[in-house]
Amino acid sequence: MTLEIILRTLALCLALAGAETLHGIARTVFLVPRVGKARALKLSILSGTAIAFGLCWAFVPGMGLSTLSGHLALGFVLAAFMAGFDLALGMLLLKRPPRKALDDFNPATGNLLVFGLAALIIIPALVAGLRCGG
Repeated sequence: MTLEIILRTLALCLALAGAETLHGIARTVFLVPRVGKARALKLSILSGTAIAFGLCWAFVPGMGLSTLSGHLALGFVLAAFMAGFDLALGMLLLKRPPRKALDDFNPATGNLLVFGLAALIIIPALVAGLRCGG
């Protein structure tokens, strides 16, 4: 792995973190009051995945990855970073106890973040396939 790939991966991680933070704020401010928290969480998994896809569409081709395993590894790194970011944001900034912060990953509590993270694992490979024609 080259320094350039590491830096591009870090840039993508930071772009995702910033975009998803703004996405979460927008969901809370605009969507929750109109449709309720449960429906907003369900809708935001779709919009959040679309945001991640768009950012990967812009960033992934320039990384120079050429194998499926390389793209899946990138997806795992992105998902791990975003999971850690979500936990850190919840506990450090929002002052949520660890147990409450972990609820974001539990579909039984109405939170679908784990499905977004699963999608994030395959999105770089999907983008590569679509951008290269298969």
